[in-house]
Amino acid sequence: MHSPERRGVHQRAHPPGRIAQWDSVRIFLEVARIGSFRAAAIELNASANFLRKHILQLESAYKTTLITRHVDGIRLTPEGQKVLEAARRMEEAAFGLDRALSQTTPSLTGEVRFAITEGLGTFWVAPRLIEFQRVYPGLLVDLKCEMRSADVLRLEADVAVQLEEPNKPDLKRVKIGRLHVMPFVSPSYVEIYGMPKDQDDIRQNHRIVLQDADQTRTQAQEMYDQYAGRDPVGFVAMRNNVSSAHVWAVAKGAGVGWLPTYVPAVAGPLIPLDIGINFSLDIWLAYHPDAKRIPRVRQLIDWTIQAFDSRKYPWFRDEFVHPDDLQKSYKGEPLVNLFAGFVKEPKSKIA
Repeated sequence: MHSPERRGVHQRAHPPGRIAQWDSVRIFLEVARIGSFRAAAIELNASANFLRKHILQLESAYKTTLITRHVDGIRLTPEGQKVLEAARRMEEAAFGLDRALSQTTPSLTGEVRFAITEGLGTFWVAPRLIEFQRVYPGLLVDLKCEMRSADVLRLEADVAVQLEEPNKPDLKRVKIGRLHVMPFVSPSYVEIYGMPKDQDDIRQNHRIVLQDADQTRTQAQEMYDQYAGRDPVGFVAMRNNVSSAHVWAVAKGAGVGWLPTYVPAVAGPLIPLDIGINFSLDIWLAYHPDAKRIPRVRQLIDWTIQAFDSRKYPWFRDEFVHPDDLQKSYKGEPLVNLFAGFVKEPKSKIA
């Protein structure tokens, strides 16, 4: 039988039904931030009922109501607001513990999490990460290619590359390049519809492909509003939410599409249209202030900056370089082209 002192220590370390419920606190924090069970369920990849159950358990443990439901989302009670502030402090402490443990891991082994937009991740970074992995074979690179920006402060990623300038003051952010975007068509499209001559010709006689994604939606909508002038049905051939589908659609001749100027080098023969409908997006690198103290993350940060070095890769310069001039401007190794197709080898003769 334990002594009273022993029982007291045990009870202080583990208050029954309360402080051990970090999972429920974390779910409460996410629902409170987003303001809706349904939206939080999508963000956490769980059911809304699952989230409600955890918050009910939290309310039951503390015998108080934290959240009330309304037609347009949820509201925090005064008690819920106090719990939210404490939960934020718990989350920051948990992140600090995770960072401290990460710094004790052997320098070039373990996992590094890299978040990047889907197009840059698929067509530009993924082929080059093989080189990084061969230099550091003890690292597991968790590459997340998504159009929403990762929350680096909440450790959704160690390193993030995005097309929107990070707006959180506690983040380290570095502009590492600029993405220049202009309209392209494929040879197969031209065979059917002819070569677009100018903006009016596109409005009246052609079809376009749009990309509708988080970090490019504003530019795409502005471009459409300014240059379309037609009902989208019959004019917009396809709308895509990811860059890989968008590139495929343009490359296979679905319509005129706006693509980064380097895409012809990695996605087959595409024809740039000089009709004055170009725009550019800055490329930002974001990471936690403590990240550079973790050797494996520091190596990924340094590698990422080199992967977008505009001195080597002219399409990432601040100034626009026309796709027709990129080949003579680029002095590096051959680029991987996913649309080149299979090379047919001559059939061997049977002896």
